Amino acid sequence: MTQTTAGAPAAVLPVAAVQAEPEPGNVTGNAGSAARLVARAADEGARVVVLPELFLPAYHPPTLADDPAGTDVAADHDGRVADARLDPLRAVARDRRVVVVLGAAVRHPDGRRTCSALVVDRAGRVDAGYAKQHLWGPDENALFTPGRSGATLLVDGWRLGLGVCYDGCFPEHGRAAAADGAHGYLCPSGYLVGSEHRRDLYYRARALDNTMYVVFANAAGGAPPWRFNGGAAVYDPEGRVLGRAGDSGEAVVVARLDPAELHRVRDAHRMLADRLPEQGRVRTRLTG
Repeated sequence: MTQTTAGAPAAVLPVAAVQAEPEPGNVTGNAGSAARLVARAADEGARVVVLPELFLPAYHPPTLADDPAGTDVAADHDGRVADARLDPLRAVARDRRVVVVLGAAVRHPDGRRTCSALVVDRAGRVDAGYAKQHLWGPDENALFTPGRSGATLLVDGWRLGLGVCYDGCFPEHGRAAAADGAHGYLCPSGYLVGSEHRRDLYYRARALDNTMYVVFANAAGGAPPWRFNGGAAVYDPEGRVLGRAGDSGEAVVVARLDPAELHRVRDAHRMLADRLPEQGRVRTRLTG
């Protein structure tokens, strides 16, 4: 991402972080569930809806390995996805005028398979918006190719950086989004039971580090060892919880991204403005 300067957007943006349990390998059924959840979020006023990592095929490495043809969606050379299984999701995005971000396994024309965040726009167009750059563990590294670049989504004057799960564990990833002028950071994720402390800490830290809103969506349920711990949440630019779901069960968390609050926090906490250009590059070594 390149360094840009972006002022605060003009209007409040209601967003939703979703947690739910998809069925491994059932892209058609999971797309239908996503459409239902997006409609529910829209009923509660959301204009941007974020669903978990790999929601379309479900985060289940054995199924992803055994049935790549059935679990992948194909992107063309422009990143466009035209899979008929996603028609219910296209329809709800178009009819309810919402933008949807959700996880999928994407097959590219050059043969690469990526763990991606799809973006469904208000016209119902589906794009492979961002490919996860930091792959977690041997399963993901065996299944996927890392993404090549960051991405920023523009919605109603809001600049929203995209990350997927493990990306959010790296301060540099959120900072790259902020350096590109991001006001918020959208993170479809898949955190397993037992990781609750890290799940809650990472995304609050990314919010405060970069004085930006963070929308964290996570899977819930599943069979061990692939059992997920929910906790979908929206954090304000100081890392405070605006809304949070429990550790289990289906939930839609709706919160408002407020430009006035973004301006207030960035005026009071000036880490982005005060960061030294050569921070960390030049060091003095001392002997004790």
